[in-house]
Amino acid sequence: MSMNLLFKEKYSSMTGGVSDAYINKLTLLLDEIRELKKKHNAVVLSHYYMPPELQIDTANGGVADFVGDSLGLSVAGTKTDASYIIFCGVKFMAETAYILNPEKRVLLPDHNAGCSLAESISGNDVLQLRQKYPGVPVIAYINTYAETKAECDVCCTSRNAIKIANSFDSKKLIFLPDKFMGQNLAAKFKKETDKELILWNGSCEVHEQFRTNIEEMTLANPDAELLLHWEVPQETVAATLNNRKGIVGSTSDILNYVNESKATQFILGSECDLGATLKGMYPEKQFITPCIMCRHMKQITLQKTLEALRSIGSDKQMNFEVTVEEKIRQKAYVPIKRMLELS
Repeated sequence: MSMNLLFKEKYSSMTGGVSDAYINKLTLLLDEIRELKKKHNAVVLSHYYMPPELQIDTANGGVADFVGDSLGLSVAGTKTDASYIIFCGVKFMAETAYILNPEKRVLLPDHNAGCSLAESISGNDVLQLRQKYPGVPVIAYINTYAETKAECDVCCTSRNAIKIANSFDSKKLIFLPDKFMGQNLAAKFKKETDKELILWNGSCEVHEQFRTNIEEMTLANPDAELLLHWEVPQETVAATLNNRKGIVGSTSDILNYVNESKATQFILGSECDLGATLKGMYPEKQFITPCIMCRHMKQITLQKTLEALRSIGSDKQMNFEVTVEEKIRQKAYVPIKRMLELS
């Protein structure tokens, strides 16, 4: 089977089908992306919240060399010998890739792909927290910009947050910036440990919207199991998960849960295109979601990915490159490295 037919098959399983005309339009872009990747020794790293056409890996006819969550993408970036990393995610992720790979060129297809959560805190805010709580370790969620990471002790992702928090002897820990994820972690710690989390008042503009809509869906679909991300408000988690099977956890936790569950119907409380990921992986199962999309993630498209590759070697390349000032990069590298060592 040709690469483009493989792509069509996978894309249809993720989206429920699409016209041949639209697939033909996409495959023209795919063909040129493949050619330019080879020419420039470039790899494409793609997050689970990307549009479906960017989540399809090379084995299935797509252009993504790696598809994953924040931690998986961070690790993948350190293992490639490519000259260029095309990061299909948001800016803080591309910064992390650069921090870990300063010898490589990291290109972000659209610099407007930001993050409401990362924008909720700065490095100066962390310094003020340290003054207010002297000696208390600071854990930064990976969804932060480099200048914020630079002032923290260790980073974490939604996948490894509990493990990293438990690595500290300190009873008190500062966790930033997501208050909802922090509240969900604190609820788990209350049952399992004596740790106390000091939280920052930040939130993800996508996950904070999962409130009554999830409760309504549970009533309409009584047999469905729940898949809730750590960033969903804690009151939603408490109101829904207490009464049925399901999980609150990271993206990888959610994928693993579905793999192991015998259920055939699930309610998803996370970014809409994680639903496309799940449909592609488990076409025999049903995934119900309010389909709330991240406007920042959706800035990244197949066309813009192609434009980033086309820019290599031209005066337009600087419009796509993501770099971090060396002094900040060196400081931010330390908490990221600690995270990877503990993961």
